[in-house]
Amino acid sequence: MVALDATIVNIALPTAQSSLQFSDAQRQWVITSYTLAFGGLLLLGGRVADAVGRKRALLFGLAGFAAASAVSGAAVNLPMLLAARALQGAFAAILAPTALSLLAVTFTEPKDRARAFAVYGGIAGSGGAAGLVLGGALTQYLDWRWCLYVNMPIAAVAALGVWRLLADAHPPSRQRFDLLGVLLASGGLVALVDACTEAVSQGWQAPWVISLLAIGVASLALFVGWESRTATPLLPLRILFDRNRGGAYLCAALAIAGMFGAFLFLTYYLQVVSRYSPLQAGLAFLPLSAAAMLGSGAIASQLLPRVPPRALMVPGFLVAAAGMTLLTQLQVSSGYVTHILPAEILLGLGIGCVMVPASSLATGNVDPREAGIASATLNVAQQVGASVGVALLNTLAATATSVYLATAPAATRADGLVHGYATAASWGAAILFGASLVALGLIDARAQQHARGA
Repeated sequence: MVALDATIVNIALPTAQSSLQFSDAQRQWVITSYTLAFGGLLLLGGRVADAVGRKRALLFGLAGFAAASAVSGAAVNLPMLLAARALQGAFAAILAPTALSLLAVTFTEPKDRARAFAVYGGIAGSGGAAGLVLGGALTQYLDWRWCLYVNMPIAAVAALGVWRLLADAHPPSRQRFDLLGVLLASGGLVALVDACTEAVSQGWQAPWVISLLAIGVASLALFVGWESRTATPLLPLRILFDRNRGGAYLCAALAIAGMFGAFLFLTYYLQVVSRYSPLQAGLAFLPLSAAAMLGSGAIASQLLPRVPPRALMVPGFLVAAAGMTLLTQLQVSSGYVTHILPAEILLGLGIGCVMVPASSLATGNVDPREAGIASATLNVAQQVGASVGVALLNTLAATATSVYLATAPAATRADGLVHGYATAASWGAAILFGASLVALGLIDARAQQHARGA
């Protein structure tokens, strides 16, 4: 549901903008209000799960997310929509790390753990494309508000399953609450995510963007300093600075940075250059989701109990980089079957083979009372990776498009856009190739035992 909501609203934005009469400049805040609350409160959400128990946290998060979705769908003006979207992000910040920590503490045997993370990775990987398809269908055949209302029945079914089937085996933590840590971490993450978001429209040299980056870095530096001294840290630094776990966090951030770049520019290519409808564009991403599920379910889940995580992650990154490299050859006249489909298959297979072992390493071998915060840190890495990746690749693409059109007077607007997309794809491929080197250098080849639960 959280993965679905990350993309389903994108499809509904043009219709929502027309309905509520807000400007193009205000439009980005429908997305940003969600991502800021989600990214800024993830560490707090993970600690909430550890503090009150995962079953309670899930039920609370589901109820809140459903209520916020109802208010979003019923919004009569932009302020009401933005406030409700921020609440959605806040409750999603509880749901995401809680669900992941449940897998970490429930499945401890290598085979069961590999299968569980494969299912989790498949659902997360397909959620974005499913959001595009469902959002296109709901917007086209019903109303944009149903892109938000749809969360209500999903949350109700999930809550019923949690209530009936889930037993919280680990009691709530009695640890004191690290209020200063929450303020520093949340403030730093909000500033960092907002800086990346604002950089898309204002550029990295804008004073406001530089100020936000400085505030974010300073807050997070103070957070690390405080966490090293306090007796009850929000994020125990031993979780962050473990070599294999830290490497897994970094690899996850790089994987999402590269993937979100491809996701963004393929969406624009299909709709702006190839003139696909929103629904057609969503359907065009289904092979990528299917390949990701195949990579995580049929390959990674079967091999992870028998081979070290690094043996899956390094080849996975290289396969994904090869897929991204294919996208550097895009032309205005490129066909879907001949150019885009092969790239999607390689990207999906590669990332599927990366995310299962990375998730297992990131959440394995931790005290069950700290599983929530370890899971939240993985979610933070992915959120920051997505924000930085989209902002950086968007800037590179826009610059490449402008330079190309300025130096090639005979080129059409579409030629310039495709050149920009290809440039972004080349940088995305470089990010994924670099991630393979990170996995090779930081992930211990003998880290198989590390990936197991505590």
